[in-house]
Amino acid sequence: MSIDYKDHGKEPYVLNIEDATVENSNFRTTIWTGDKIQVTLMSIAPNDEIGLEIHHGIEQFLRIEQGEGLCQMGPSEDNLNFERKVSAEDVILVPADMWHNVKNTGDKPLKLYSIYGGPDHVKGTVHKTHEDAENDPNE
Repeated sequence: MSIDYKDHGKEPYVLNIEDATVENSNFRTTIWTGDKIQVTLMSIAPNDEIGLEIHHGIEQFLRIEQGEGLCQMGPSEDNLNFERKVSAEDVILVPADMWHNVKNTGDKPLKLYSIYGGPDHVKGTVHKTHEDAENDPNE
């Protein structure tokens, strides 16, 4: 089945999230944006990372579908006092207002999906590369 990688937010939508995540080749693809949650798919290249970030007032759930990485979290940019290796089938739960990053430590793309509670990106956001995400004025 072909996956439609547009943002289907506020419409009823069903998909196989594992297949969609593994097949996604963009750094970030927003597939559903509502008022209270947002779902994005990510493909992080070897030796790349999501990038150290914080979501004010937004909690985040990340599920690793493929690959291996390192999750870091902490109360400030220079105090990432929580660090865990992550791999396929692991879930990362990020509290609101917590600095965090996920680095790809493997030799193949790290494939994951993320659910934000509430939305963090502009509806329909697609970043083909990490550089596109860093240069997005809306990020």
